[in-house]
Amino acid sequence: MTFQRARTEEQREIRRRAILDTASAMLDEMPVAAVTLSELSRRVGLAKPNVLRYFESREAVLLELLDRFLREWLTELAGELAAGADEDAPMTERAEAVAEILSRSLAGRVVLCDLFGAQGSVLERNVSVEVVARYKRASLERLATMTAQLRKYLPELGENATLFSLQTMVMAGALSAYGTPPPSLQAAYQAEPDLARFHLELDGSLKLALTATLLGVLPRS
Repeated sequence: MTFQRARTEEQREIRRRAILDTASAMLDEMPVAAVTLSELSRRVGLAKPNVLRYFESREAVLLELLDRFLREWLTELAGELAAGADEDAPMTERAEAVAEILSRSLAGRVVLCDLFGAQGSVLERNVSVEVVARYKRASLERLATMTAQLRKYLPELGENATLFSLQTMVMAGALSAYGTPPPSLQAAYQAEPDLARFHLELDGSLKLALTATLLGVLPRS
């Protein structure tokens, strides 16, 4: 892919979208940690300094993608909750259904979980105050959306719905690292099966964690 110099706002926006789409395609092939600015520049057909005209760092690109993927997930989650959670069921059944839907939905979005895992320790580090503040403002909107969705099926959560929404994203990011071990660790697990107890499948382990958290914060009958 090659570009002529962007001279209009429309051309600059096309360039930005191309950079984001290329980074998104890279994340389908490799983990977040393997995405480099040099390789992104090569694939998008721009010199590294030109990429930096649109995004101040690799992390800024990935933060914008994280917000994009989170918005897409929350849109789909609304339908998944509507199809799988019964608003009229007893509270414990609703809690278990919500935990199951959340864990299954997130387990099917490996890239989103990988980005969640890198967010606090990597992505929010090499960015300016302006970029991280803009991202956090958008995150507040996503958090409010998720909170409203959960309260629809578990109104008993009350104010805890916001904290639970945030914890869900954090746990998905933390547990995803154990669900996708690198090749060297996979080889170790195969050579010594006892070590494989450290390999946590994201769907099952996240469902257990979310169910325990929900039942712990919901009011006792």
